[in-house]
Formats: sequence, C-alpha cells, structure tokens
Amino acid sequence: MQCPKYASKAKLANKNVIINHLYLPPVSYSQWEEISVMDERNTPMRTYQVCNVMEANQNNWLRTRHISREEAQRVHIEIKFTLRDCNSLPGVPGTCKETFNMYYYESNNANLWFIKESQYIKIDTIAADESFTQVDVGDRVMKLNTEVRTINNLSKKGFYLAFQDLGACIALVSVRVFYKKCPLTVLNLAQFPDTITGGETALVEVHGVCVNASEEFEPPKMYCSADGGWLVPIGRCVCKPGFEENKDMCQPCRPGTYKASATDAYCTKCPPHSSSPQEQATECICEKGFYRAENDPRSTACTLSVVLKERRSKDSVTLAWQGPERPNGVIVEYEVIYYEKNQREQNYTVLKTRSNMMTVEGLKPGTTYVFRVRARTDGGYGSYGGEIELETSHEGINSNDLFFRHCGYIKAKQDPDEEKMQFQHGRVKLPGSRTYIHPHTYEDPNQAVRDFAKEIDASNIRIERVIGAGEFGEVCSGRLRMQGKREIYVAIKSLKAGYSDKQRRDFLSEASIMGQFDHANIIRLEGVVTRCKPVMIITEFMENGSLDTFLKKHDGQFTVIQLVGMLRGIASGMKYLSDMSYVHRDLAARNILVNSNLVCKVSDFGLSRVLEDDPEAAYTTRGGKIPIRWTAPEAIAYRKFTSASDVWSYGIVMWEVISYGERPYWEMSNQDVIKAIDEGYRLPAPMDCPVVLHQLMLDCWEKGRSDRPKFAQIVTILDKLIRNPASLRELANSSFSVSTVDEWLDAIKMGHYKENFSSAGYVSLDSILYISVRCRLAGFSA
Repeated sequence: MQCPKYASKAKLANKNVIINHLYLPPVSYSQWEEISVMDERNTPMRTYQVCNVMEANQNNWLRTRHISREEAQRVHIEIKFTLRDCNSLPGVPGTCKETFNMYYYESNNANLWFIKESQYIKIDTIAADESFTQVDVGDRVMKLNTEVRTINNLSKKGFYLAFQDLGACIALVSVRVFYKKCPLTVLNLAQFPDTITGGETALVEVHGVCVNASEEFEPPKMYCSADGGWLVPIGRCVCKPGFEENKDMCQPCRPGTYKASATDAYCTKCPPHSSSPQEQATECICEKGFYRAENDPRSTACTLSVVLKERRSKDSVTLAWQGPERPNGVIVEYEVIYYEKNQREQNYTVLKTRSNMMTVEGLKPGTTYVFRVRARTDGGYGSYGGEIELETSHEGINSNDLFFRHCGYIKAKQDPDEEKMQFQHGRVKLPGSRTYIHPHTYEDPNQAVRDFAKEIDASNIRIERVIGAGEFGEVCSGRLRMQGKREIYVAIKSLKAGYSDKQRRDFLSEASIMGQFDHANIIRLEGVVTRCKPVMIITEFMENGSLDTFLKKHDGQFTVIQLVGMLRGIASGMKYLSDMSYVHRDLAARNILVNSNLVCKVSDFGLSRVLEDDPEAAYTTRGGKIPIRWTAPEAIAYRKFTSASDVWSYGIVMWEVISYGERPYWEMSNQDVIKAIDEGYRLPAPMDCPVVLHQLMLDCWEKGRSDRPKFAQIVTILDKLIRNPASLRELANSSFSVSTVDEWLDAIKMGHYKENFSSAGYVSLDSILYISVRCRLAGFSA
C-alpha cells in the first residue's frame, strides 16, 4: 500500500469540531491532492481531491492525525464530499469507481507515522446520493453529499481516520467528528450534569444531586440514552421543611406561612392565632395566651385552653372541661366531636350542650375514642381544643352489654336543649335526605342486609349455567320467579362452602350497598338468600357482560353516537351515586356491565380498598387488584377518595370506550404511570376520537380536584353532543402529520407540556411510540 498523506491533528469535542481544510505534508506516494476552490459564496475553501481514473489498481490513502476521544465511547463522523459520475468521463476504463472507503484505527499512541492497511477497521463504503457530470466548478454544478457514520465502543485514548480511494473522482470537502451528550438538566429538584453518552445501546445511569435546600425523598437518577436524550427519571428530591418548590428550586416560606415536613408540597398559611414573622418557618408560633398541645399537628389552630377531665367505664365516658379564659362574648353552648381512633373518615358524631360536662354511653368496651371540644359564642364558634384519646375499660366485656344503634347513632346523656347531628363520611345526615349509609356503621351487619335487601326464597331460583367466578364463589345465570310477576333472567353470586363469619359479612356487604340504589344505570339488586345455604346475591342479568370485554369483541363496530350514548349512561349512574354521597373508588370499564340494549350499568360495590406496600402499588379490593392507572393521583398519594377522584376514573373509562378496550397506558408499569401522571403526562386521544371527547377526558384528568367537572356537568355536556352530532366530526388525530414531538403536542392541543417532555428526555417520536419499558416513561405531560 502507498504511504498515506496526513491530515492536521484534530481534537474530538462535543461542540462539533470540524476537521476541515486538512493540511497534508508533501508525500509523493498518494494521488490525494490539497486543492483550493471557491464555495457558493465565493469564499476560499480547501479540499482534498483525487481523480486518477485513467489507471487501474488505484489505492490512495488519506489519513488524519491522532484524534483524542476524550471520554466518549461513541463518536459520529460527518463527511461532505463531491463525486463525479464515471459515465460523464469519456474514455475511462471499466475500473472507474463511484465509491470510496472509510476506516479507523484505535491507538494510545498519538504520533504514529505508519499504520498497516490490515490494521484498520472498516467503517463503511461510502457512495454518493448525488454525482456531478461536468467539471465546470465556476458554474457550481458540483453537488455536495453529506453522510454520517458512527464508531462505537471506543476504549483507547484516541483514533485515526483514513479514507481509501480505489479509482474514483472525488473531492473531500469537510470532515466533522463529534460525540453527543445529555445536557445538564434539573428534574424533580435534582440536578443531572452534562453526561457523555455510552455505547451503541447502553444507557448511562446518572445519579442526581438535590438542588439547594432540598433533600432526597427517593434517590434521584436518570439514564442518558445513546442519542443524547434523558430517559427513565426515578426518585426525587423534596424541599426541606421551611422551603417550597418553585421552578426547579426551593424557595423559603414567606412570613405568615410555614411548612412542617419535607413531604408537604407547599408552604401553607399559619393556622388561627399563630404567626411566623420570619422566612423559612417550619411551624407557626402561638400568639400570647393561646396554646397548642405538644402532640398536636403543626396545622392545628392555637386555642384558649379548654381542660378536659374524664371518667371512664366499659361502655361510657364522662367528660368535664373548663371554658376558655377570654371568650369572644358570652358562651352559648359547647360542641363535642368524637370518633373511634383511626375511623374519623368513616363515622364521627357531634354533640352539643350548654353544660361543661357530658356523659357519652353506648361505647364499645376496650376501644379508644378521640374527643375534642370547642365553644360557641354570639360571635361564632371558636377553635377546637387539642385531641384527647380515651379508652373504655375491658372489664366485663359481653356482646349483650353493648348498645350501638344502627347507622352509627350513639346514645348520650344530655340536657333537654342539647342538639345532636350524625355525621357519616364527613356529611351531615339531614331528615328526609337520600344519603348512602355505610354498612360498617351497623353493629350487626345482618341488620344492614335486612334493611336494604329483600330476602328471596331459594325455591324461586333456578340456576342454569356457570358464567364466571368471583372471590367468594361461582357466578351463575338463571331465572327468578316471583309470585304475581313474570319470570326474569338473573345473575347469581353464591358464597362458597366453608366460609368464615367475616367472609359472609364481606360478601353480603355488597348487597347492603346495592340495595340502597335505584337507577337505570346502576346494577339492580333483586334480593338475597341468607336463610339457607349457599348464601346468594341475586342481581339483574346483563347479557353482554363487562364493558371492556364487550368492546374488544366488537372493535370498530359502533358509531361515535352509540359510544357517546354508552358514556352518557355511565355518567348518569355516577351522578346518581355522587348525589347520594357514595364514592365508588373502582370505576373502570371492567366494572361496567352491558345489557342486550347496550345500556351500561355501574357495578362492583365491594368495600375493602387498601393501598398495599407492593412494588406495583395496587389497591386490594374484594374483587382483586385495582390498577393504579385508573386511580386519581390524590387517591394514590393520600388515599383521598371523593367524587372528584371518581371523575378522574371516569375519564379513563371514556378513553377505554373510545379505544374499544385498549389498556390505559399500554404496558407501562404502575410505578411508571404514577411518575408520568405526577409529571403531567396524560393519555393521548385514541384513534378516531372526536376532539371534544378528548378535551373532556383531559378536563377529568386535571390535577386539582376542584378543577375537574362534576358528574352533573359531564351528563349535560354529553347530552349536548348527542343532540348535535356535527360537534363530533372533528377528530383529534386524523388531520395532521407531524415530524417532531413539539408538533405532535401542538396537534393534540397539549403544547403547554413541551417543556415537560423535553426535560424528561422525550425528544423523538420513536421515544413517544415506545412510551413504556422499564426504560420507562416517555415524555409525560399531556
């Protein structure tokens, strides 16, 4: 082989350093020549050319000097060149070429003069997309080609590039060697530094450093992908007590606010009768003359002291207290609130009296209750005093001694002028109102079943076939014959043999709930069988089964109006439940049943939904796991289930219906879903989804509970759409073509999430397409 000519030494850098205007020492053994030409702007430009096409057996080499790879394992080479068409050269032999070869050689030695041809590793044979046929450079007929090639898994200090000509007419105009890096970024209050990419497919794991005034909640890390994008954010930092998050930084709480815990999201206003005169407050100091108990949460208001005294027995508690030292006017009455410890959300009672002493009877022996007292004057109510926990004694415990009237109504000795209101799930039960009553407020669960479910004689039921299985036993279809009525088809859930008392109680609790509902879009309870075995729950029969399975079976077979009609029915049923103060907690297409007329009805009214500590963070119910992907973020984070969290779930059901039973968030893990939602990602519109329906979904997925529509509003919106089918014609994904993530977000009307996608490393449409993997969330925010 001929001795190669040398290009000038070039240093590899991430700033696109160009090996251009290559300098060649005079060597007579190669046909490559350094030539000066003018570019299109008439600027002098130096190139390396070879055009020895009239002679066979050409082997001309051009080589760079040593290029330091710095820390890069993967480098990219961009070459720009021109190449002449052999057919345009008259009289050339058949040995004329229209390609050339590119090689590299790795070495720790930066001063090699000679490298054997056999030592080089071939990168590729380079061909031109465009060739020129005339030599007239002045008329600018030469066409410039650009090609990019990659070298992977470099490990030595640097490398040499070499270009081999075997008989072509070419000019090498520019060589640019560069590597990619993931840029410095701040995500989840953690800073990730500039990071050079890894090998061809390897992800580089990078640990973030918490920004100012923040601390690790879960060790933050991300992965730098080979194309220079950040992927898979894991963990996060949180602002320390006294600081709150603001634009990727932690800023001090302003005077008059405080933040007691790092896990609190934001600084909050000081509670009544307390203040924080300085920044960075972790608690608010009580005003003079006001107090807060040592064990009270920092969010508790400071109050004038009310000193509780008590006397306890196995089923009663007597309380006595002193009034506040300086009340705001004459005390009119006192209000006492109490509840079983850890049961405040389920059932608590408020008592009122003009005396400063009260005896509460009918309590459970050996049970801890929490009491608080506040005074009311003509100026209004004061703040509650600190909590006091009292446990009734264990002496002489006997179930016959317990006095606990159903509906959670606790008897108390009180003055004739005392008032009493029963609170259930945080709502006042007023006379004449229709409010859902939780079966757990009954001391005897059998009484709840008797109150709300009709007992059916087993002889009136004919079981025909098994159609499924539940947690408690088989589910069958059959017929129910009632005196004076026509025979009807029913679904029959039976309790399997060998059940425990708890299993029987849990099984029948669903009937106690269903029996309180009467609506066309709620599954109807026909009755129960409890006086013989097997114990059964009888409901109306829904011929088409669960909505998700039904939609998958009939993919694409319904009109948009039919789908909207299904959604309208579900929303109507949920409005009814919401009006009754019932929170479903497990609204999903799998828990919607469809009859022969395509009427959708809400079902599955199990009670036990408890967040487990498993890696998937799923809720356990009597019907199995509730995937996180249907659950509102506040319900996941704080177990805050409300009608607003049901609205979030309804938005997911909408997405399931329009996508004909597609799995929400596809194959993303539950942890990925939680993370993505927290960062702002929302499901994109399914295929052929009307714009107005996807917008309604997005409204249901507002992060703030108060920003989501009520079910009554949803029903009204869907009614208008059904009356005006033309409003459903504009589709969210049928009329645009996009080439970038930003264009895609604009097209689906979610352009305000561009920054979220970019900071998460989702910079290509491919990364959106493969949104799941444990190399996890694609650009969330939408």
